[in-house]
Amino acid sequence: MDTTNLTISGVAKKLASGELTAVALTEHYLAKAKGDNLNAYLEVFTDALVQAKLIDERRAKGEKLSPLAGVPLAIKNNILIKGKIASCASKILANYTASYDAAVISKLKEAGAILLGRTNMDEFAMGGSTENSAFGAVKNPKDLTRVAGGSSGGSVAVVAADLALGALGSDTGGSIRQPAAFCGVVGLKPTYGLVSRSGLVAMASSLDQIGPITKTVADAKLLFEVIKGVDLLDSTTRADELRPVSTRKKIGVPRSFVSEGLDPEMAATFAEAEKIFKNLGYEVVDVELPSIKYALACYYIIMPAEASTNLARFDGVRYGHHAEGKNLLEEYEVSRAEGFGPEVRRRIMLGTYVLSAGYYDAYYAKAGAVREMIKADYAKVFKEVDAILTPTTPGPAFKIGEKASDPLTMYLEDIFTVPINLAGVPAISIPAGKTKAGLPLGIQLTGAPMGENTLFEIAGEFEAKTS
Repeated sequence: MDTTNLTISGVAKKLASGELTAVALTEHYLAKAKGDNLNAYLEVFTDALVQAKLIDERRAKGEKLSPLAGVPLAIKNNILIKGKIASCASKILANYTASYDAAVISKLKEAGAILLGRTNMDEFAMGGSTENSAFGAVKNPKDLTRVAGGSSGGSVAVVAADLALGALGSDTGGSIRQPAAFCGVVGLKPTYGLVSRSGLVAMASSLDQIGPITKTVADAKLLFEVIKGVDLLDSTTRADELRPVSTRKKIGVPRSFVSEGLDPEMAATFAEAEKIFKNLGYEVVDVELPSIKYALACYYIIMPAEASTNLARFDGVRYGHHAEGKNLLEEYEVSRAEGFGPEVRRRIMLGTYVLSAGYYDAYYAKAGAVREMIKADYAKVFKEVDAILTPTTPGPAFKIGEKASDPLTMYLEDIFTVPINLAGVPAISIPAGKTKAGLPLGIQLTGAPMGENTLFEIAGEFEAKTS
């Protein structure tokens, strides 16, 4: 069975017509997943076939099923699945078994999706290359010497390599969109609050958002429609209706923000993308986002502060890795020192520092004020345009190990993605071309809050024109 060009939408039709069974499809993907040479899966679930058999039985009885019924999906390992290990790719949770399903997992199970396995990631979602995993780096399926991106590198790699038909990841500052660009697939960061975070192991609670990773824009929309919705266990979820598709056909480009620091091939690809949108009938205009230049600095204050607070619960006493000590304090210290990797320890220390007495106002409070300025800038621009166009990343995927020893250089990879999380708006990364060496390049479309429908429309048109 050749599924390389199969999409979720296409498979749904084959399953519904009886041309394909969930068991046959799942057996195919289990075999592919077990042959994973990317280090993308941390575990392939042995009960996937049991799930598939149940779907085939329900379909044989004539039950009306969701388009996702029988579709094999992979799940990032910071999203809880009852009875499965949820390690967050960290030694401190290496053997932690989830006691309940995340809200999105409950929705997928209800829809009949087949949960194929849990994917590798940067430890506690802290990183942009999946090199920070306690279980080794994920390789880019387009070039095994290069990173897949992060922190959802495993989820993106399995979709790009057709080791699953789709996947879920989490995005705190670009963790879905950046690896999607590096591997040549579609990645959506929804509006903050549209998808429940209940059962997502928190990194930075005001920034985290679960989203889909797929081969096509239509598949991203299908998966998004299933996982979105209000959840009583997450007070930040919202019941607002999505905005209708905008008819202005106007795209904004923050020219001063995107004109510097781009890889030459990325710059050429971005310029070509602008031409394509103009040929599709869109007016492309320059816009100003004055505060966006402060976004990266703002993010790297807010995110570590929230992370240090959230990770305080991993103390080696209640669950996870435990090390013996002479007293309780030493047990905390040794358990966390042994359990957390270097990047996690770095961000905990940074976050604790900016929240400490004497520094809170100088750093965290000021970053909060800057965040409000960034939100206001986006709100002003969206009064004039349907979407904002930028590159997803400054360039293609870099070599494994190339930036691992230089955290600041690594953080700069997030320059186009972190403003979106700070503003709480939706954004989608779509493939836009390749370098001469065949490495994928992506562009990012950012929408107004609740503007996913417009993003799907615009991104779909671009995809159809460039496929």
